[in-house]
Amino acid sequence: MSEKSILVPTDFTKVGDNALDHAVTVARATQSEIHVLHVVNDKKGLEEARLKLDALKERIKADYDTDVKTITRIGSIFEDIDEVASELGVQLIIMGTHGLRGMQFITGSRALRIVTHSTIPFIIVQERGIRETGYDDIVVPLDLHRETKQKLALVADMAKYFNGRVHLISPGETDEFLKNQLDRNIAYAKNFLTEREIEFDVEISETKSNGFAKAVIAYAAKIDADLISIMNFYENSLISIIGGGYEQMMITNEAHIPVMCINPKDTYVMNRSVFAG
Repeated sequence: MSEKSILVPTDFTKVGDNALDHAVTVARATQSEIHVLHVVNDKKGLEEARLKLDALKERIKADYDTDVKTITRIGSIFEDIDEVASELGVQLIIMGTHGLRGMQFITGSRALRIVTHSTIPFIIVQERGIRETGYDDIVVPLDLHRETKQKLALVADMAKYFNGRVHLISPGETDEFLKNQLDRNIAYAKNFLTEREIEFDVEISETKSNGFAKAVIAYAAKIDADLISIMNFYENSLISIIGGGYEQMMITNEAHIPVMCINPKDTYVMNRSVFAG
């Protein structure tokens, strides 16, 4: 296995193929290896799964001149993704979701359940493809959580690899205490990106924190963003409580913009590249 690798769970459907398209582009930029995972319920499905994975491997080689490694597991998709990712030591998981009402594979709420229990960053994609140039425009919401700063290291990685631009967006709080906290987060992000010579701009939303998710999605759609980067707070998130499911709204956004989701860590090395080799 190479030092850098990406895991792609697949269900052999359109969104699974789209996740692979994203993975190929990211893998080329980061010089990473791709592992494709399919999980079956029991032994009866093993042979068919292996045949499908072999065919998929050949198609990826023919279409992209890229080699991938394949893995078949018997078990639960909810447990095996993170388990396999940990075993392989991957740096990133790219997974497709069928939105809120999809009947196949992973729906929005189920995808969030997997992401919540993962220690590894995810990129969740729907049906929107990735441009040949990759993630040119990355939207980064900066809210009142101190942990939101943690995502900047991975965002900076992506922006560097794709020579992209970062668009910081913050809620428009009028309360002086909250506004000062947001201003400090923005100042930190601006300094972080400036030191790394990454192009960025700042958007102050007219919307306060309790409607911030919709404002972020609308802004990302307006600028035709390639990626939205969020921290996952889910069950213990104040914004989730007052905003009606912040994370789920993001990953199932109607614009189908891919979302990079990172779980906060108590001990996080800010300057460590996720794809450090």
